Amino acid sequence: MIEIQAQMSERAVELLNLPQDQPCFLLDVGCGSGLSGDYLSEEGHQWVGVDISSAMLDVALEREVEGDLILGDMGAGVPFRPGSFDGCISISALQWLCNADKKSHNPPKRLYRFFSSLYACLMELITAQAMKAGFTGGVVVDYPNSNKAKKFFLCLFAGVSGKLPKGLGAEQEEDMKSHVQFTNAWLRFKNMKGKSVKGSRDWILEKKERRRRQGRTVRSDTKYTGRKRKARF
Repeated sequence: MIEIQAQMSERAVELLNLPQDQPCFLLDVGCGSGLSGDYLSEEGHQWVGVDISSAMLDVALEREVEGDLILGDMGAGVPFRPGSFDGCISISALQWLCNADKKSHNPPKRLYRFFSSLYACLMELITAQAMKAGFTGGVVVDYPNSNKAKKFFLCLFAGVSGKLPKGLGAEQEEDMKSHVQFTNAWLRFKNMKGKSVKGSRDWILEKKERRRRQGRTVRSDTKYTGRKRKARF
């Protein structure tokens, strides 16, 4: 399960088309125990996770995830002010809004409340010239011809022009690009004290320690860990 969550988180971040080598501020809806958040941290991003299960958030706290955690029901709306985040991911969580777990639950209304509030907290991504009403985007299908590997990604963008990213394993036109405008919110975190520079020895050691806490097999630390190799000619 850990490996699957990591793979889907990696693909979701790839589809966001974030600026290269720049930390961003992301929202993880339905973060659970923080498995998807671990990948965001490994990539150098700051994140906030929201989940309806206090038990799952307790597990995330025990695992000492690096993101901030909030107990909340995404069907009641996303409780953040406009322009808070550079992007949002949700791994294996959004479909639960289609269920009526209580008599008071109305799936269409809960879905609308979630998407309308999510749109609001991402509004800073939109320029006056590009804005239209609501999101643009659609569904990207990876490996559509495979019964086991097929995965669906709902890609919603604010202020996008162009086509959706191409799905893996699908025959589509080359050079298909999504033109997404992002804010500079990551600048708030670029020079945060206590954060190791990506690719440095300290960053590598922290990454390996996170993987050990996840129960993964990691090579032992040595004096050569994180040391850059000399170029060979």
